[in-house]
Amino acid sequence: MRPREAERRQRNGGRGPRPQGRVSAARLVAYDVLRDVDDRDAYANLALPARIREAGLDTRDAGLATELAAGALRGRGRYDRIIELASNRAIDRIDSRTRNVLRLGAHQLLATRVAPHAAVHESVELQRRVAGAQATGFVNGVLRAIGREDAAAWDERIVASAPSADAALADRTSHPAWIVRALRDALRAEGRADELEALLEADNRAPAVQVALLPGHGLDDAMLQDAVEREAITVGGPSPIGAALAAGDPARVIAELGAVPGTVRVQDQGSQLAALALTRARPVRAGERWMDVCAGPGGKTAVLAAEAALTGASVRANEVSEHRTDLVSAAVEPFDVALVTHDGRDDAAYGGTAESGAVFDRILVDAPCSGLGALRRRPEARWRKAPGEIPELTRLQEELLAAAADHLAPGGLLAYVTCSPHVAETRGVLNRILRARPELTEIDAHAVLDDISSEPLDLGASGPSAQLWPHRNGTDAMFVALIQRVD
Repeated sequence: MRPREAERRQRNGGRGPRPQGRVSAARLVAYDVLRDVDDRDAYANLALPARIREAGLDTRDAGLATELAAGALRGRGRYDRIIELASNRAIDRIDSRTRNVLRLGAHQLLATRVAPHAAVHESVELQRRVAGAQATGFVNGVLRAIGREDAAAWDERIVASAPSADAALADRTSHPAWIVRALRDALRAEGRADELEALLEADNRAPAVQVALLPGHGLDDAMLQDAVEREAITVGGPSPIGAALAAGDPARVIAELGAVPGTVRVQDQGSQLAALALTRARPVRAGERWMDVCAGPGGKTAVLAAEAALTGASVRANEVSEHRTDLVSAAVEPFDVALVTHDGRDDAAYGGTAESGAVFDRILVDAPCSGLGALRRRPEARWRKAPGEIPELTRLQEELLAAAADHLAPGGLLAYVTCSPHVAETRGVLNRILRARPELTEIDAHAVLDDISSEPLDLGASGPSAQLWPHRNGTDAMFVALIQRVD
């Protein structure tokens, strides 16, 4: 007997080498993404394509990996509760590796067309691969129990076992309870609290890949029509520069369009509208100076820069982080933008004090926020945020707004934007700055967005500020307010 074979037999109790089941590459990639999110605080939208490239997945397997990873992350709260009910064990008493295997298995059983026997078998082999033989029986038993009932039956069990209606809704729709309450409050401010379930369901649907066709993209009607006929792109949506891509690698689809490099970029149409609300709220005078205070990662900056190139305005963009400044630099490569790296509350971000002439005709404050408006695109975000973070965020938002107001030219426009509908981060911050600064007045963002949108917008009744919603407008839940300096 060869030495290596003898060693293997000794490790396996003299039984010879144990056969290892094959785990599909797509499931391994999905597991790695869940692990990266848990252990390394990775962003799924960045980790997933990197893992797909690293594994060399073809289009079909890449699609499966994306479905499994994103679905398990979006449904994590619901799947965790189902796992608890099926195993009679608290989710935090299950090893982290096994938790992720079970989440992936539960998603396959309850939300995909994967055959139940394949979902269970692959999950058991995945458990063996990532954690050894330990707990493979547990994984097998739990998933077989889950597979005996359909999704509707499990939802009934979630509701029946919940201590309150809010807890049941939170578990069933896979949102932390505090987020459910925050979203209900935001809808209630518009008199539409009855839309809460529709919003929560929209958060759990994978959105289309939306892109901005920036001014200067160089695509003529024939080129666009060809792309539409090939089903590579669908032009339209609420943004006048918006479109949606077909399935596949966005970078490849964009490259095949033949546009000027950097002028067709992935961007939610709500973000596009938020930037356009500032640039198109009124005609641009030649020589205007524009400022983007919190520019990273650069999507809205690119819209400002493209619009400025058409109108003779200049753009300055600031970002507090060197790394994110690099992202902005890549985003605005086709355009002329002055990039700086400072704290947006400091005069240095604006190039000096207002008294020294560092004032701007239009300023965008796309403030750091909880990100509750982009949960459908960033499925892991709902599990990372905590209600205790909101007060610190609102303080930062107010300080950034106050600094921007100091540098706003008389008659100038300031757009306050958050990718969050949380009332404390939207009207709460805005109302305080308006009370404290009598030289500032709010103008009707509803009217501006209605004027520039390519289709009718249902914006509710939130006052002159505008709140976009995924279930109502097909965009992220972007908040947009426009302020004018009147002194």
